[in-house]
Amino acid sequence: MFYDKESDFEDDLVAVLKRHGWTDGVLEYPTEQDLIDNWASILFDNNKGIDRLNGQRLTKGEMAQILEQIETLRTPLALNSFINGKTVSIKRDNPKDEAHYGKEISLKIYDRQEIAAGQSRYQIARQPIYPAKNKMLNDRRGDVCLLINGMPVIHIELKKSGIPISQATNQIAKYAHEGVFTGLFRLVQVFVAMNPDDAVYFANPGEGDFNDDYFFHWADYNNEPIAANKHVGQDEWKRFASDLLSIPMAHQLIGFYTVADSADGCLKVLRSYQYQAVNAISDRVRTCKWDEPVPSGTPGRPGGYVWHTTGSGKTMTSFKAAQLVADSKDADKVVFLMDRIELGTQSLLEYRSFADDVDDVQGTENTDVLKAKLASIDPKDTLIVTSIQKMSNIKAGEGHITEEEVKKLAGKRIVFIIDECHRSTFGEMLQDIRHSFPNALYFGFTGTPIHEENRKKGSTTSMVFGDCLHRYSIADGIRDGNVLGFDPYMVLTYRDKDVRQAVALQKAKAATVEEAQADPVKAEVFYHYMDPNQMPMGPMETQAGERIKGIEDYLTSAQYAQGTPHEGKVVEDILDQFPLLSRG
Repeated sequence: MFYDKESDFEDDLVAVLKRHGWTDGVLEYPTEQDLIDNWASILFDNNKGIDRLNGQRLTKGEMAQILEQIETLRTPLALNSFINGKTVSIKRDNPKDEAHYGKEISLKIYDRQEIAAGQSRYQIARQPIYPAKNKMLNDRRGDVCLLINGMPVIHIELKKSGIPISQATNQIAKYAHEGVFTGLFRLVQVFVAMNPDDAVYFANPGEGDFNDDYFFHWADYNNEPIAANKHVGQDEWKRFASDLLSIPMAHQLIGFYTVADSADGCLKVLRSYQYQAVNAISDRVRTCKWDEPVPSGTPGRPGGYVWHTTGSGKTMTSFKAAQLVADSKDADKVVFLMDRIELGTQSLLEYRSFADDVDDVQGTENTDVLKAKLASIDPKDTLIVTSIQKMSNIKAGEGHITEEEVKKLAGKRIVFIIDECHRSTFGEMLQDIRHSFPNALYFGFTGTPIHEENRKKGSTTSMVFGDCLHRYSIADGIRDGNVLGFDPYMVLTYRDKDVRQAVALQKAKAATVEEAQADPVKAEVFYHYMDPNQMPMGPMETQAGERIKGIEDYLTSAQYAQGTPHEGKVVEDILDQFPLLSRG
């Protein structure tokens, strides 16, 4: 549908949002004070019990205390932890609450587990008025703001048909630089820029730069972008709104799929392929029938594997999967396994930088500490990061560990998430772990899975972990700009003539050219494959779309195997070109 008026597009978007979970009212043209009063009312409704507000409403002074905390935290990064911290503390100054007057009380503000249930409230603010922070500037008016429990967490900027969404993203950046996203509006976590044909979403960078590398299109399970100029006129914006901005998805987006990365000092939001992988793992854990015995001869429960190309953010994806499972209480322990070298240099620090609290991610100095954390019933010890080497030492007879202790640990609902699960070095260690923990659920992350054609030691990734839960290939990554593209140049290991002759001899079933020429039947086959007009070097396609095989289709992988001339030629070329390409 073509919209020549932005207001008509806004009307239709609000109607779609109301059909997809935003059912607790529309606030028209609210000022910041209107939204503060609305939040105060929701806080009272959700906290009126005797142990909290004791039936007495919040005063202006008490709301000012909350706003002061928001102003102190300032950044979207810190405010993500504030929102997901579940509660906020104030000192009561309402004399009508005699039980708590002058005392500190804790108020529930948001629970990421309470999705479309309990006390969660979902409202739409249309045309909210953002007060100017400078008297030289006018007040600004947003298009649509989405409120969860009264907090403005998603800001949407709209443009009519024919106006590129870059104008919407530029407008958001302009508003931010003018300081309109301050006060209550500091709580905005995610921005959305939309026109009827295109839409992007991105985390609030706060006082940082708006970098269009982090403006993401939403895509479906097969990584096909939704609302990305591909289906003009087909109301793809409705799919975008009903997929990403619906309830429960929008609630999860704020609670689970944003990451306050303390290492980078910025708020991040998951890309669609990361969400698909995390969701697939959490669904698999949620539906696991832990009480059902594992089939005999099967060490462990295969959960599946995630095939995401190198450079696509696997560490953050795996962390979010682990955090979601740990928070859901669908497992007793979530253990993230990696090589000891990587553990020592990177992943534990990265995991802790993604966590709400560094204590939420437990490291393991040695095998005894690991054993203690696995046995612990403290909720803080749910998510454990350790090396596959240490984990493989948790077995009967190793370092004073008894069979009874291992049996007790193995009785827990344990989820293992294994990084770089394609490595052959992990083979025997993983077998030891699966033998000690036959009831556990196993997931793998890899950028280069082992398939039938490149299997190692008789095993493929599917045989070890089960089916592929989600795939994001290097082609997807290059298309989306998430992975650097290639700059290929051709270096011939074998001359085309020699490759053609090898295939022609193979097809003619002859050992030498002389043998092929001596037999008329063999000669006919041999010269058919030697003739470029009859047999192209690479595959081709006719105008009718019919595929014609080329010489390369008949090659086996044998000539590229380890120890062949090809391997030596590749190394020789790297050494030859390196001084030039590396600029010394």
